[in-house]
Order: sequence, then C-alpha cells, then structure tokens
Amino acid sequence: MSVGKLTDIQIKAWIKAGERFEGRADGNGLYLCYRESFATPKWRFRYSLAGKARAMWIGSYGELSLAKARETVRMLSARVALGYDVAGEKKERKASAIAKIEADKNARRVSDLATEYFERQILGRWKHPDILRRRIDKDINPHIGNLKADEVKPRHIDEMLQNIVSRGAPTVANDVLRWTKRIFNYGIKRHILEVNPAAAFELSDAGGQEKSRERFLTDDELSQLFSAMKKAKGFGRQNELTFKLLLLLCCRKMELCSARWENVDLNNAIWHLTGTKNGDDIDIPLPENAILWLNELKIMSCNSEWVLPARKMQNRMIPHIVESTLPVALAKLRPHLHGIDNFTIHDFRRTARTHLASLGVDPIVAERCLNHRIKGVEGIYNRHQYFDERKKALLLWQDKLIKLDMDSD
Repeated sequence: MSVGKLTDIQIKAWIKAGERFEGRADGNGLYLCYRESFATPKWRFRYSLAGKARAMWIGSYGELSLAKARETVRMLSARVALGYDVAGEKKERKASAIAKIEADKNARRVSDLATEYFERQILGRWKHPDILRRRIDKDINPHIGNLKADEVKPRHIDEMLQNIVSRGAPTVANDVLRWTKRIFNYGIKRHILEVNPAAAFELSDAGGQEKSRERFLTDDELSQLFSAMKKAKGFGRQNELTFKLLLLLCCRKMELCSARWENVDLNNAIWHLTGTKNGDDIDIPLPENAILWLNELKIMSCNSEWVLPARKMQNRMIPHIVESTLPVALAKLRPHLHGIDNFTIHDFRRTARTHLASLGVDPIVAERCLNHRIKGVEGIYNRHQYFDERKKALLLWQDKLIKLDMDSD
C-alpha cells in the first residue's frame, strides 16, 4: 500500500491503464480503492474509535472528486474526534432509509382503504353498492385517494367537501362526508390509522341542511319530455323505456336499475319488489303498458338475469346499470327541453305523486304507490297493502301518460 498525497492526474492515469489496487492512501485516513469488480475507483475512510479500527465507503471517484473527498474526510474526522462512530451512523441512516421505503410500500392509501371497505362491508350486503362505488371513484379518490390513510388531515377533508359544494352539489357533499367518516372508522378498526380526520365535520361543514325538493313535471313538461326522448340522438330505446317505467311505476331509480327478472311476473302482471329503501317489500301491479315495455326490455336483456344489465363494461363489480347511467341519459335530452327548469330523475316520483293527487287518488293509496309508509297512528295499525286500489290508480296514471305521449307527436 503506497503512502503519499494523491493527484487527479495519477488517478486518471490508473483508470486509463486499468491498473487495479486495494488501497492507495491520500492521508488523514482517506484511501482510494480500485478492485477488479469496481467499474470506477471508490473512496474509503479509515479511522480508529476506542482502540478499534473502523472503515466506511464514502463514494466513488465519479461522484466525489479528490478535493470533495478530502473535504468529506475532514468533516468525518472532526466527528470522530468528538467520539462519534461515523460508520455506524451511516449504517443507521441507510437502515432508516430502507425502513422508510418499505413503510411507504406498505402504507395503505385512502384509495386502497376505500376499496377494502367497499369489498368487505358493502359489496354483497347492500342492495345498491354502485352508489358508494361512484362516490369513491368520482369524489373521494380524485381528492384524497393518493394520500396515505394515516396522513390525511382535516384540511384535506375540508378541501374535498368545499370542492364538491363549489360545483353545485351540496347533497353529494353531505353524502361524501357520511361515507368518508365510515371508511376512516373502518380504517381505525383495522389498525390502519388511529384518528378519523373527518370526525369533527358536520353537515353544516359540507352541503348544509338538505331541503326537501318541490320540483315536479307539469302536463306540458311531460309532453316535451316524451317528445325529446324521440328526438335526442344517442338516447336510445332502452333509456326511453326505463324513463317511462320509472314514471308509471313510481319506483326509485335504483329499484328498477337493480331489478331481476325472477322478481317480475309478467304472466300475472306483478313485480315483487324486495330490498327496498325503507325495508318494506311490496308487490307492484303492472299496467298493460308496463307489461309491453318490460317484454321489450326482456328481449334487449339477452337472457340476462337483470332487467337492465350493465352496458359494455361500466363496472365489473356491478352487473346491472349503475346510478349514473340515467342522469347521463337525461343530459342528452336537455337541448330539446326548451324553457323547462332543471329536474332530476328522482323528481319523477314527486311528479307521479302530484299527478295521482290531481287524478283524485286517495292520499293513502297514492303514498302506498310510492311505497311510502303511512304516517302516524294510522300507519301503526293499518298494514293493508292496497294492491287493488294501487292497481286502479296506476291504470289512471297510465292513461294520462299515454295521452301526454300522444300529444307530444
């Protein structure tokens, strides 16, 4: 092993000649090593601590010039003089860096947590799992999905909610807040995080108190709706039949979207509706036009078990059309609905209820057509299903819809 100050000229000459060596000293514990296995020479610092020889690599000649290597050794020697084991510190830093990398790899992100919650707690248990799936994909993941679950702060939740409110969707913001709380509570149970960052938020921090809507479609608006369904490009016959069934049968959109043929008795004109929002199963009488429309959908469903099977690959987890399908279809009608105030698919139920009243249908029968529970003491003791009365009411409503549809031509 040679002793003496090294020079850049010497080092470059050794590299050019391919001269290999175990160690050539520069002084103050700095050595240059150029083993057969090295692509370029490497710097090594040797020192003594508590009577024991220690050594550590500090970089390659390509990374550290001779001058920088000497400066590094001066700083390391100063720490050794103070009693620090610089080689041990380097190992600890390396171990800490590796541990952090592994921790990052294993860290559960909000998108992973939300998916696990959806698959373990919702899918297979909830009647309409696609509602949450849409909230996760459209509202939660774009805002906090890439964050580590245990690093989400209340400010992240606030930013997400305010973004949703700013796009004019306060009800969605409230919905997202409810689901976000549940997802993070699940994460606490799974020991993924210790504190729910959404816990302190109330509806007033999201979309606020939800007001009951009063929107319904008048006779003229219904006629325009029927006309638009015939004119709008890309709307399609399946969407037209679906909209008409929603209006006529007074059902919730997801009740129809997730309907199975096994529950639709076309021969006896009854739809056995189960798993409803209020938990009350009900038999819905099917008027003549409903039978015709359902038979048409039966052909379109191509032997599927679902009345409205998923189109293309909307969502591999959801075999029937999802919540967002109908609002997207409704948007295609907007250009043809001149002078009509905005309305939603859910307003169809209020439309049906309002027109049933105008047709003279008894209020209790009309409420049962929507599968609403009868309120008060009357509701406690009166468990009658009013099937025959509802059948007559829906016939009246069918006749009015047929007339309005004909007027739209």
